[in-house]
Amino acid sequence: MNLPFEPQRQTQDYQASDAAHHIHAFVDQKALNAEGPRVMVRGEGLYLWDSEGKRYLDGMSGLWCTQLGYGRKDLTAAAAAQMDQLAYYNMFFHTTHPAVIELSELLFSLLPGHYSHVIYTNSGSEANEVLIRTVRRYWQVLGKPEKKIMIGRWNGYHGSTLAASALGGMKFMHEMGGLIPDVAHIDEPYWYAQGGDLTPAEFGRRCALQLEEKILELGAQNVAGFIAEPFQGAGGMIFPPESYWPEIQRICRQYDVLLCADEVIGGFGRTGEWFAHQYFGFEPDTLSIAKGLTSGYLPMGGLVLSKRMAEALVERGGVFAHGLTYSGHPVAAAVALANLKALRDEGIVRQVKDDTGPYLHKLLHEVFGNHPLIGEIQGTGLLAALQFVEDKGTRKRFANENDLAWQCRTFGFEEGVIIRSTLGRMIMAPALVASRAELDELVDKTRIAVDRTARMAGKL
Repeated sequence: MNLPFEPQRQTQDYQASDAAHHIHAFVDQKALNAEGPRVMVRGEGLYLWDSEGKRYLDGMSGLWCTQLGYGRKDLTAAAAAQMDQLAYYNMFFHTTHPAVIELSELLFSLLPGHYSHVIYTNSGSEANEVLIRTVRRYWQVLGKPEKKIMIGRWNGYHGSTLAASALGGMKFMHEMGGLIPDVAHIDEPYWYAQGGDLTPAEFGRRCALQLEEKILELGAQNVAGFIAEPFQGAGGMIFPPESYWPEIQRICRQYDVLLCADEVIGGFGRTGEWFAHQYFGFEPDTLSIAKGLTSGYLPMGGLVLSKRMAEALVERGGVFAHGLTYSGHPVAAAVALANLKALRDEGIVRQVKDDTGPYLHKLLHEVFGNHPLIGEIQGTGLLAALQFVEDKGTRKRFANENDLAWQCRTFGFEEGVIIRSTLGRMIMAPALVASRAELDELVDKTRIAVDRTARMAGKL
């Protein structure tokens, strides 16, 4: 175990300096400066400690990324060894290096056989930036340069860069400058909120058919690809009905539109399968990856291409003017390689599928199945969402569901557990190495936070 960390400065000093120099993500910075951020100083396993010595069970794997938890000596050793040997070189100038080659060999041994090539990036946002240019270049190579339009989903999330936020469907991000031409959107498959009197199966098909309608509206000859998360992450950890993905795949194939899966959150074991599209049973043409690729220990992402796309780009495409300074960074590649070996060799993904994942969902249904504040429990593997509801019979949601969920999140921090609020849903995604005892603690502390919220809402 890591030795206790003794902060060298007072918490208030850290907070004052933070306020002087940083603009944090997705927060009112003025309000945060007045409150003061938590200063996290140490991590071990599933636990974090702040500068005041308070311990938290991290129920969100950082930002859905620390698959192996904190403090893994094998990952830090891999980074140190690679730094000693080759701290940096690029993949420009007709060069490569062993770490990235060995990483790709292992990555494609874990992927289904119809994928063959990857373009490495530093993040999921960059992977989706690269996606747009790669998809458009693919169609140029095939003699169809007019196929430029990408279709995404409202409330989907694909990153916070300009193009990535445009692909996503967070309208408040679009209002802050996140729009580019040739991007369209269809509705999300959120049955609980939008399904009305339709069954989940009927609703799933109806949502999928919106893609066909949008393709026909825009002209199939103009549509390059459809991008979506297998399940929506930042948009509320929303699982589509079972009827959804088969119909989406049929439509993409019928109209010659590339099917692009954003696996940034769903990849590397989160659902109990190596990749979330395997859990849902469809076959994308591209995969955007990041987060769990390195367990968050170093920044790394990538765009995985199907064999048919790669063959066209390699054999017929000539020069593809793309590249990033840190693409395939040797230290990040070495850490990713050690991470994937651990996930494979320690049987962690299989454990999530067969043991800890089912155990977590059994607990959640026992604790929250009849809870007056919870209308639905979604998820699989080490991934779950609790839907707040005012009236279970009608699926009526609270008018102030965002405020309630945020308050529940705050109660969670007070109880020593980190869970996430998105719209009226509480989300958890603990590290894949979580034990049953840690899952017990996660659910118990979440229950306390939810109960406190229910009392505040007059439901207990």
